[in-house]
Amino acid sequence: MTSAAEAREERKSQASPEVREIHRRMLRRRKMTRGSVYLLAAAISIWLLLPILFIGSMALTTPESVRSFPKGVLPFIPFSFDSMRFFLESDGVLPGFINSVIVAMITLVLSTAIAAPAGYAVSRYFFKGRDAFRLGILAVRAFPIVILAIPIAVMFLSLGVYDNVGSLAVMHTALTLPTTVLVIGSVFASVPYELEEAALVFGCTKPKAFRHIVLPLVLPGVAAAAIFTFVMSWNEVFAASILTVQNRTLPAQVLFVLDGSPQHYQFAAAFFMLIPSLVFIFAIRRYLFNMWGQVTK
Repeated sequence: MTSAAEAREERKSQASPEVREIHRRMLRRRKMTRGSVYLLAAAISIWLLLPILFIGSMALTTPESVRSFPKGVLPFIPFSFDSMRFFLESDGVLPGFINSVIVAMITLVLSTAIAAPAGYAVSRYFFKGRDAFRLGILAVRAFPIVILAIPIAVMFLSLGVYDNVGSLAVMHTALTLPTTVLVIGSVFASVPYELEEAALVFGCTKPKAFRHIVLPLVLPGVAAAAIFTFVMSWNEVFAASILTVQNRTLPAQVLFVLDGSPQHYQFAAAFFMLIPSLVFIFAIRRYLFNMWGQVTK
């Protein structure tokens, strides 16, 4: 009994020279395409990682090495926490970090809690004007924050909630909510409705079908939306600079002292603000991989 590989070799030997030549060309083209994809992926990875490596090497070295020129070829030489220690001991950094974490987590919870039912309704229910409604959700995100910040600051002053962490979290929720609704809605749309119908046939109510059937399948998409919400709130600086004075977030605090700060402070601040986003994405990466598998199926 011949194996599958032997059967393929036997078919190749029986093929005409023209067919074998076409087969070789196809294999060569496939290898070239795959190699081009790998080369492009490597180039994009280097393009993204080199700035992070440079910022990290400048943050984790001595202030003298940051100011020296020309720079050394090897990164992290000499290795030192002096720049990071100087940044962390600066005025306003620790309170700004705490405020940033609080604002980002409140924004994440509010945005996800509102976007999940909204995305489910947009993806599952058909109603008149649904496409216009979805376009309107996205159009809200098109308004520049520069236009919205000043009127919102005046409104917060009149309501007595100016310079407040909670009001800034509400502002960040408004900024992230449109895209979060569309992301979660697209994930709900990728789950076949027949699964819910089957659960209803077997005696589940709609809430039970959603909780036991749909929700486990859309968790990767919800995790991706949570990553987007957290990173956007953590990095947002303009609204935080306008809407806070004493309770600044970390990006707003760094921007406030940027002109008068030394270079090693700036590199340390950039690297420190990168860390939470990288850790958050690394911790939740398996949900992203699961989502990618669901979308591509």
